[in-house]
Amino acid sequence: MHCKYIIEGYTEDGRKFRPSDWIDRIASMMATYEHRRLVYSDLLHPELYDGQKCLIIDDRLKDENPGMYDYVMNFVKSNKLRMSHVCDIDQDKLGK
Repeated sequence: MHCKYIIEGYTEDGRKFRPSDWIDRIASMMATYEHRRLVYSDLLHPELYDGQKCLIIDDRLKDENPGMYDYVMNFVKSNKLRMSHVCDIDQDKLGK
């Protein structure tokens, strides 16, 4: 089983992070266009989790694209965003 990072749109001190579209901007860096439609990577994508939009990073990103992994992790750290590392995602919270 592989784990995932769930990065929230809030800083560690509870403030909403701006700009509000940062999750889509970062996720689109690995997205592709198929039939004129943006398709997000399974390794890095936006997702509703427990009612809020989050950035989901699959652990495999570290091995498959270390540069992108480092970029995202440095972004999270430098902006002090809330992040959880989970290996057993509560499927009931996804998409809500």
